[in-house]
Amino acid sequence: MKFQDLRLSEPLLRAIGEKGYTDPTPIQQQAIPPVLEGRDLQGCAQTGTGKTAAFTLPMLQLLAAEPAPKGRRPIRALVLTPTRELAIQIDECCRDYARYTPIRHCVIFGGVNQRPQVDALQKGVDLLVATPGRLLDLIGQGYVTLDTIRFFVLDEADRMLDMGFIHDIRRILPLLPERRQTLFFSATMPESIAALAAKILRNPVMVTV
Repeated sequence: MKFQDLRLSEPLLRAIGEKGYTDPTPIQQQAIPPVLEGRDLQGCAQTGTGKTAAFTLPMLQLLAAEPAPKGRRPIRALVLTPTRELAIQIDECCRDYARYTPIRHCVIFGGVNQRPQVDALQKGVDLLVATPGRLLDLIGQGYVTLDTIRFFVLDEADRMLDMGFIHDIRRILPLLPERRQTLFFSATMPESIAALAAKILRNPVMVTV
């Protein structure tokens, strides 16, 4: 199977072609088609299996296909991830893949001055990659609202729980619209993770690699 077989748009195929990607990994093969169809997804996959592309590529395609909002861009997609390193990595993937699309993205995480992050947000972004603590800080200060989110990705859910972020996630979930597409990824599926997935997903496609 080639990336062309996954019904990805020409701008995305051009961008991933420049990265030298030709054959999708198993998780990309299994996840991209149902995400493009608008389905919720529960993925069980380790870091390094290509799951970042499995959720960012179809999400960028769906965002680019929607009519551009008038005025300042509202945040339409949120990727929540446990660590600063992962957040930066996902944002770099978005930069590479979205190169030939009109999608704007930015990343926010704690431990650094928030000013540059706030400046980027105030210009308007379509896709936001965030760690939970900094996201809640900026929501509390009025710089971020989540009521226009159409796509929500919870990445590395088991690490989120291990790092004590479950309370932050419980505060963030009620701020998201009921009508949204949710993608949930975890390397392992203990009972606590399965229960969280069941709470936030609607009739999901299950993908295990």
